[in-house]
Amino acid sequence: MEKLRRETLRWITLLALNHARPYGAYEEVVLSTAQAMYPNATALEIRQTLAYLEDRRLVVLRKEPSGRWWADLTRLGTDIVEYTVDCEPGIARPAKYW
Repeated sequence: MEKLRRETLRWITLLALNHARPYGAYEEVVLSTAQAMYPNATALEIRQTLAYLEDRRLVVLRKEPSGRWWADLTRLGTDIVEYTVDCEPGIARPAKYW
């Protein structure tokens, strides 16, 4: 169950950042989006998710001196969300049905 939750949070994060394009979003916006599906989602989980997605080069992170994190999709992250490239394991992207 934890694996499914992690992978789903990654997908939700990508979707939230896709809707925030072209400006990106702060971690609080991503957290509130994730809490719509997982009410007990935490800020730590979102930061872990953002760090994972940054490692995969799907998002760009800016860690501000105030402690807030801001994120935006990269070209590859946008392509994943738009189903124009294959998605490697680790993200619970639903199968394309159209």
